[in-house]
Amino acid sequence: MAAQAWDFSSLRALVCNCTLKKGPEKSNTEGLIDISRGIMEKHGVSVEVIRAIDHDIATGVYPDMREHGWKTDEWPEIYKKVEAANILIIAGPIWLGDNSSITKKIIERLYGNSSLLNKQGQYAYYGKAGGCLITGNEDGVKHCAMNVLYSLQHVGYVIPPQADAGWIGEIGPGPSYLDPGSGGPKNDFTNRNTTFMTWNLMHIAKMLQDAGGMPAYGNQRAKWDAGARFDFENPEYR
Repeated sequence: MAAQAWDFSSLRALVCNCTLKKGPEKSNTEGLIDISRGIMEKHGVSVEVIRAIDHDIATGVYPDMREHGWKTDEWPEIYKKVEAANILIIAGPIWLGDNSSITKKIIERLYGNSSLLNKQGQYAYYGKAGGCLITGNEDGVKHCAMNVLYSLQHVGYVIPPQADAGWIGEIGPGPSYLDPGSGGPKNDFTNRNTTFMTWNLMHIAKMLQDAGGMPAYGNQRAKWDAGARFDFENPEYR
């Protein structure tokens, strides 16, 4: 099937840029985001990118930290965008071989909403697809991706094959992705993986949407709490 035959216009994607740079400063992470965004928009996906550091997001693991001593917290409004999106991409830089503090904060806040349930009694993120993009000029792409993708699947996201992509320069101080002469935007490995990740996210998100989400049997917290056991047998009673 030719690429132009694919129609993903019913999908919405949210990309969270977890750079440590406040806007409008140049973000190398956003340079990589733009590749994925361009592919999605070409095929009808409605894409929104938020730069998390530009928002007053409180630290914590509850849906609204204003109920826990914080004067302001923009997360509840951002969560509405998360809730509406079929695709979530967490994108961020590597620092000291690990994800940025902003990336970790966003994952903590996603976790804070993970106990909420959808209309079928499943956890709220069921039926959504997740992926990640990582940039930096030091080692750690796979380590950072493992952390993000594990976290997303743990709270309920579906992770398709090849759900991560990244770029790093030479190990140690050196040019970043968008710096002149870095070779980042021309790197075939990065461009291939970013493209594959984007298509796999669109494919799995559309499959989930067309199927009405994840089948609602064997994974409904509300019914488990009400006594359903979905064929589980407690060995103590055998």
